Amino acid sequence: MKQRPAHSVRLNDQELAVIQSGADHVGMSVAGFLAHSALAAARDQSRTAAAIATERDILTALFGVRRQLGWAGSNVNQIAKVLNSGADVPHFAAALADLQRAAQAVQRAADRVAGGSEGEAA
Repeated sequence: MKQRPAHSVRLNDQELAVIQSGADHVGMSVAGFLAHSALAAARDQSRTAAAIATERDILTALFGVRRQLGWAGSNVNQIAKVLNSGADVPHFAAALADLQRAAQAVQRAADRVAGGSEGEAA
């Protein structure tokens, strides 16, 4: 019998633990589980593409939120400077609302990452 070529994959400890748990759950070796899972993903390319697209959407949202938080942080610093000088800050409520929206966007993205690690949209 001809031996099949071997392929290697690099995993961090967390990834290996998740894969090992999945393999143990179904009574397979890690190598067998990886092969089976990869073949299933390759055979159902539309579902796999949707899962990858969801991950890209999450990353895009996180980068957008990072920009929002940068702007909000800058506004808070400016407000603190003005308040420390004893002056009034007429747009304080608007800046605080921006910060709250950014924090909510971070929470939504974090929820999607936590709940959508297998490609689910939240």
